[in-house]
Amino acid sequence: MFDYRHQLDGKIVLITGAAARIGATTARFLHAAGSDIILHYRNSKDRAQALAEELNQARPDSAYTLRADLADMAALEQLAAQAVALRGSLDVLINNASSYYPTPIGSATQEQWDDLFASNARAPFFLSQALAPALRASHGCIVNLVDIHADRPNANHPVYSMAKAANAMMVKALARDLAPEVRVNGIAPGAALWPEHFFDDADRQEILKRIPLGRPAGAEQIAQAVLFMAAGTDYVTGQILAVDGGRSVQQ
Repeated sequence: MFDYRHQLDGKIVLITGAAARIGATTARFLHAAGSDIILHYRNSKDRAQALAEELNQARPDSAYTLRADLADMAALEQLAAQAVALRGSLDVLINNASSYYPTPIGSATQEQWDDLFASNARAPFFLSQALAPALRASHGCIVNLVDIHADRPNANHPVYSMAKAANAMMVKALARDLAPEVRVNGIAPGAALWPEHFFDDADRQEILKRIPLGRPAGAEQIAQAVLFMAAGTDYVTGQILAVDGGRSVQQ
């Protein structure tokens, strides 16, 4: 197995939505590979600070927290400036923060549209744009958390699916426009960490029937894929890796 333990030594990583779930696990994986981590959060201050303390106990002065509402363009610009100012550079941007909920046809609202596109498409793009000079200077990389439903729509989630489709195109467009200095890739989870309140046991069993490996991913499987894109290769860009147990090969 490839040894990542020192592959990110001295690198500075910003992870959006880093206080819990996939974001927090990704922070732990990249920190274990040697990087210093900037943990972005919006409302989860206590969890973000607890995670920063955990990482700093493992390696002093290696984790920081920054708060921003990514739907607020002024706050987003400030986040980018603060992230670079902390250490004077930035090597990796992980666009992880995401809103997710159903918007069935007939009940979808403009407010839901604005919220889902803000977190899943607009914020990742404008944060990447704001940080592009720093990432070019460091020959860094961007990794977006996309979704297999960017390619095949999730029932009753049309707005989310469209927003993630925009996110997927962003990976390809920025990979072209930021080359050769910056690599841009995506990870597309399938069923991973069942969303709270959305699926009952019957729904989960129906989803599992469509996954050849027969189980959902844990946060660890997604974080491992992010780590590969950040540290395991320097000749992959513009690609979106499905981490879905084979779900995307099913009808």
